[in-house]
Amino acid sequence: MPVNPPEATEMESSVNIQTFLAFLLALTAGLLLAVLVLPSWLPNLAFSLGGDAPKVFWYLARATAFASLSLLWVSMALGLGISNKMARLWPGAPAAFAIHEYVNLLGIAFAVFHALILLGDHYIGFTLAQILMPFSTASYRPLWVGVGQLGFYVWLLVTLSFYVRPRIGQKTWRAIHYASFAMYLMGLFHGIFSGTDSGVDWVQKFYWLSAGSLLFLLMYRILASAMDKLFPQKPQPRPVPAARPVPAATAVPTTPSQSSLTQG
Repeated sequence: MPVNPPEATEMESSVNIQTFLAFLLALTAGLLLAVLVLPSWLPNLAFSLGGDAPKVFWYLARATAFASLSLLWVSMALGLGISNKMARLWPGAPAAFAIHEYVNLLGIAFAVFHALILLGDHYIGFTLAQILMPFSTASYRPLWVGVGQLGFYVWLLVTLSFYVRPRIGQKTWRAIHYASFAMYLMGLFHGIFSGTDSGVDWVQKFYWLSAGSLLFLLMYRILASAMDKLFPQKPQPRPVPAARPVPAATAVPTTPSQSSLTQG
C-alpha cells in the first residue's frame, strides 16, 4: 500500500477502482477454485479435504497468511523506497511505483483468501460473521485475531483511498496513508500472537527481518528529511546558454555602371 510517497503524487495509477475490484474478485475466486480443482489432479490431496477434520484448509490459511504478510512487507518497503528516493537507484521510481501497486493488490487478495479459507476448517469452526466482525472469535484468541481483522480493513481503506484521491483531496489522502504503519504493526502482531507457527525459528527470523528492514527504511526517511530541513540545498543556477554569433552581412556586388555613378 502506498506509504505517502511524494513522488507518487506525480504518477498516475494504471488501475482504476473498477479494475481494482475486478482484480481482487478474480484473484480470490481463482484461489478458491484451485482448492476445488487440485484434488482431482492430486488424489492424495482429496483425503486432506474430506473427513471430519480436514487439514488442508488450516495449512492453506497458514501459508496464505505468510504470503499476505510478505507481500505487505514488500509493498511497504517499495513505498518507503519511493518516498526517501532510494528507489531512484534501483529499480527506478516508475518501476518501483508499478511493482508497489500490484504487489499491494496481490497481498490483499491473499489476505481475503486467508480469511475465507478458514470457513472450511472444522477444528475451530469459524462462521462468516466471525470472519467479518473483529474480536468476535471467542473460541480462538479473539484479541489478536481481531487486531488482524482491523488491520485488514485499514489496509483496504488505505488502498481504496489511492484510487479515489482526486475526490478526497491530497491532504486527506496523505492523512489516510499515514495509517499504513499502524496497519503493518497490526498484521505483524496478529501473526505473532495468533499464529500457530510463531515459535518456529525461521518464522521468528522472518518477523525480525521484515520489521527490522522497514524500521531501517523509516528511520532513513526521517533522518534524510531532517537533514534536508537543517541543511537545505541551494538550487543550482542554470547555465546561461551562450549567445549565437550573428552572421556578418553579405556584401552586395555592384556593377561597373553603379560604381561610376557613385563616384560621380
